[in-house]
Amino acid sequence: MSTGSGKSMRAVVQDAFGGPEVLHLLEVPRPEPLPTEVLVRVHAAGVNPVDWKTRAGTGMAGVLGQPPFVLGWDVSGVVEAVGFGVTTLKVGDEVYGMPWFPRAAGGYAEYVTAPARQFARKPATVDHVHAAAVPLAALTAWQAVVDTAHVQPGQRVLVTAAAGGVGHFAVQFARHLGAHVIATASAARHPWLKELGADETVDYTTTRFEEVTSDVDVVIDLVGDDHDRTSTRSLKVLRPGGLLVAIPAGVSPELAEAAETAGVRVTPFLVEPDGAALTTIAALIDAGAVTVEVEEVFPLERAGTAHARGEAGRTRGKLVLTTAN
Repeated sequence: MSTGSGKSMRAVVQDAFGGPEVLHLLEVPRPEPLPTEVLVRVHAAGVNPVDWKTRAGTGMAGVLGQPPFVLGWDVSGVVEAVGFGVTTLKVGDEVYGMPWFPRAAGGYAEYVTAPARQFARKPATVDHVHAAAVPLAALTAWQAVVDTAHVQPGQRVLVTAAAGGVGHFAVQFARHLGAHVIATASAARHPWLKELGADETVDYTTTRFEEVTSDVDVVIDLVGDDHDRTSTRSLKVLRPGGLLVAIPAGVSPELAEAAETAGVRVTPFLVEPDGAALTTIAALIDAGAVTVEVEEVFPLERAGTAHARGEAGRTRGKLVLTTAN
């Protein structure tokens, strides 16, 4: 984060891989926008599972390399400066985005810079806290449901871990497309998921979804084989030719072989920055077709607490950091 201006900002830096205690609030140089980039004053930053996985040395650690670095990809804020050539945004615009993923974006900070087209104008009907909860989770759900699975009206879609950040968007997007949505979550989340558009709910704590679900066209698996072999079990519910989108753990050779034997398709998936899709998602939010769930908000200096909260599991929707002093 070099700067020729001598200006500084607060950022959450980690100098080593480890637990939440490695996250420290420090003064660091403020970045300056290059041509085609914007400088965004961050009001809020979303916290995602990939953040704490990367902090611990997995996740995107292989992309970011050795610490020190600043985590965070979800941001909502206001454009403070624009680099040469930017025509889509101007100073004062309220924007949100998931810049640079999977490269370092430095979202846990008061300022970020990134290409203008990796941002979009934030939804007008929500505040920065709720807008910051959207980009990574919603783009993951959108690109999985719309761009990868090409979900069609009347199809049966199973979403595992449906009450989480990505899951609650996947349920809403699949429903918006006219699908019949089956959602797995603990029983306490079922009424809320029905409100979001789930047609059926399965309590994963008491029921194996493959015992009560069948003839599914698309599985959006947000759990993976690392937990109770959820991806492999998902193959059993797919109709012939159906598709499993395996998000958290990807597709192992064993899973690929099992899918081929079962006569179904499987694909790995990783989200990409997409300002155009965020514009579409913002319109759905502003139209009331999609809602954003934020469970808890933490000040920037309590990023470690937010990570510990997220790693404990059972989060409804998203956790968010705010940069306000």
